[in-house]
Amino acid sequence: MRLRDRKVLVTGGASGIGLATARRFVAEGARVALLDRDAGRLAEAARELGDSACAVRADVTSEEDVRSAVATAVAGLGGLDGLVNAAGISIWRSFDALTHAEWRQVLSINLDGPFIVCMAALPALKASGGATIVNIASGAGLQPRQNFSAYCASKGGLVMFTKAIAMDLAADKIRVNAVCPGIVMTPLVERNLALHEDRDAAFERYISRNLMKRFGTAEEVADAVLYLSGPESSFVTGSALSLDGGSVFH
Repeated sequence: MRLRDRKVLVTGGASGIGLATARRFVAEGARVALLDRDAGRLAEAARELGDSACAVRADVTSEEDVRSAVATAVAGLGGLDGLVNAAGISIWRSFDALTHAEWRQVLSINLDGPFIVCMAALPALKASGGATIVNIASGAGLQPRQNFSAYCASKGGLVMFTKAIAMDLAADKIRVNAVCPGIVMTPLVERNLALHEDRDAAFERYISRNLMKRFGTAEEVADAVLYLSGPESSFVTGSALSLDGGSVFH
């Protein structure tokens, strides 16, 4: 029960890495508020987690939505000790085919979103006296990937945002870290694979990038987020933890 009585807000909590993280946190004794824009999946996830979870619907790109949702979460949980920014999207597109609207969509969710949520949650996190923020970045924020210019820019920006606010918030006893997953089998990755004419060939090409020759799982990422949110990482802040089967140096 490493997170006993901790109160944590998880964005993108209705599916994928966000939901896996919420499950792991509840198993470790935390109470969680799930924030997502998908009302149907959100309600289903909250029902699954039971009394240890509450659901707050919001679009992370809307300051008004987020301020209201964070206030509801803080009231429902009785405070806030942690934040996990897991909401995100990816658009697989060659740069010469990418539109400005798509560029803005990716950056608004993947980079503006964590900024907006962090800012709204900051007063409650400061009041905790020992809070944590974990941003779900990506291996694509550490190394470029073909046909992912918007995604790489958003996740690279999120890595540097993490490091910069870790410096700003250290005096408030808030630790800020990022997890940088490689290819993880989530609904988002399934959608990207479906865009390829030969899905099996794309699958093999993706796993060839790492030493372990397999996809990661959302549960493996959740374990890393748990580490960065728990007492074992009490001397860790400003880090960007690669979780990619060896892709970064391969």
